[in-house]
Amino acid sequence: MLIFGLRTVAHRLGVVTLVCRNCGNAAAQVLSRRVTKFSLFFIPLFPVRTRHEMQCTFCGASYTVSKDEANRLAVR
Repeated sequence: MLIFGLRTVAHRLGVVTLVCRNCGNAAAQVLSRRVTKFSLFFIPLFPVRTRHEMQCTFCGASYTVSKDEANRLAVR
């Protein structure tokens, strides 16, 4: 019997003040990286998918950004 699955962990990279793509307000945007890993017997083994996301603190909308854009914004 094998116990396997996927687990996603969110890492907060920073907070940037930008204009939201959804609501158009200048508000804080939380930049995060979500890593989904394959796990075997509850031990994470290797990453399956990595996404970078921004979430508006005003309206709560979340959208993906490219890795290059996330790196550029994290340096700010």
